[in-house]
Amino acid sequence: MSDASIGAKPHYLVGDIGGTNARFAYVTPEQAQPQSLAKYRVADFQNFDEVMARLITDWQALGLPEEGPTATCLAVAAPPHLETISFTNSPWRFDRALLRRYLSNSSIEIINDFAAVARALPALSAADVEQIGAGIVEAGQPMVSIGPGTGTGVASVIFDKTGAPLVLQGEGGHVDFAPITDREFEVLKRLRARHGRVSIERLLCGAGIVNIYQALAEIRGVHPEFSTPGDIGAAAQQESPLASETMAMFFAVLGSSAGNLALTTGAMGGVYIAGGIAPRYIDLLRKSDFRARFLAKGRFADYNTNIGTFVITHDDPGLLGAALCLGDKR
Repeated sequence: MSDASIGAKPHYLVGDIGGTNARFAYVTPEQAQPQSLAKYRVADFQNFDEVMARLITDWQALGLPEEGPTATCLAVAAPPHLETISFTNSPWRFDRALLRRYLSNSSIEIINDFAAVARALPALSAADVEQIGAGIVEAGQPMVSIGPGTGTGVASVIFDKTGAPLVLQGEGGHVDFAPITDREFEVLKRLRARHGRVSIERLLCGAGIVNIYQALAEIRGVHPEFSTPGDIGAAAQQESPLASETMAMFFAVLGSSAGNLALTTGAMGGVYIAGGIAPRYIDLLRKSDFRARFLAKGRFADYNTNIGTFVITHDDPGLLGAALCLGDKR
């Protein structure tokens, strides 16, 4: 692709910056689908200044406009409204002044990473999701996403009278963990002794898998053989007993939390599981009590019966959502 063909029109920058990876893409007024620009591992960069310097180099290496993007939307795994963006599960920090140094010709919008995922939900096709259990999707009704990954994100999307999407963002991954089974109460006791207050994120993320595994090992009086979520998940797929129990509890708690969100938001448009964990272990998810716990709401069990639950298999709904948010502004 020649410089002339690319540089003749405005280009926009979108980013999806989590606790483990930072992904960037570009879009144009004519091509709203994000085109991959770069993917960086958080651990490979000491600070965000280094990230932006590398990003500009990679932007120019693709022959994109020398003056840089004219609009930018970054989806971040952090509260986006503060002057300094401090990531919950990463050492990176940046402020808008740093961005303006590198993006001097660009408008800059910063949104929560799960606000971006929520914005993408109405644009996902059947090929972008895998349904878990029964249930349907009612068009124009609230949709909610929960995402266990490096942390736990939650956001919803509702629709106005014209059908335009409105994103409701927050920090739903930090609500209190409510155990259901006796074994979950035992796990809670151990996590409370270690952390004080226990949010669902203490269980529903990569580190949460390790937390559950270590607590169950202590409860059962056995030595924990594995120390990383990847090793625990792989062992569960090989039917290692303690690892299998860990992943079964992980997905059961995810089902309960997803069901709570459905009750809270009236998510007749569906509940969508995002993040990197569920797609990797979808076999374990299907075998777990995820859907049963989603439905187990006592007097309101019938409320959730027809609500569809889905795993997002799209490569990066965060980038798609950030691009759609930019389009909403133009």
